[in-house]
Amino acid sequence: MPVADEPGTDGGGAAARVIATPAALEAIAELVAERGPVMFFQSGGCCDGSLPMCFADGEFVIGSHDVRLGEVGGCPFYIDARQFEVWKHTQLVLDVGAGEPEGFSLAAGEDRHFIVRSRVFTAAEQAELARG
Repeated sequence: MPVADEPGTDGGGAAARVIATPAALEAIAELVAERGPVMFFQSGGCCDGSLPMCFADGEFVIGSHDVRLGEVGGCPFYIDARQFEVWKHTQLVLDVGAGEPEGFSLAAGEDRHFIVRSRVFTAAEQAELARG
């Protein structure tokens, strides 16, 4: 399971496009225990916001061009294809921030919402990701 405490990896040493902080993993575990499976979608901003959105599994329809970045806490994380082209050289780190979520996203607990931080992949990580 990708965890931010293992910088840049999927927990097994491979580069991961999305990882999560312990706080985000705890919030995901609580959501799954309360509501069942969830999924994440990172849009490109504008009308649907710029924060990652968390939905009950199946509540949000993924487009055929959207990109599955990986899983966090056992839950799939997708990104809008156009946003992926802009951010494909960065690793997303799912975390939790104070305040209510945007749009229709599930909260990450009382008065908390999910956020993403990012960092640029190293050249070695980019090569590893290109090899698949």
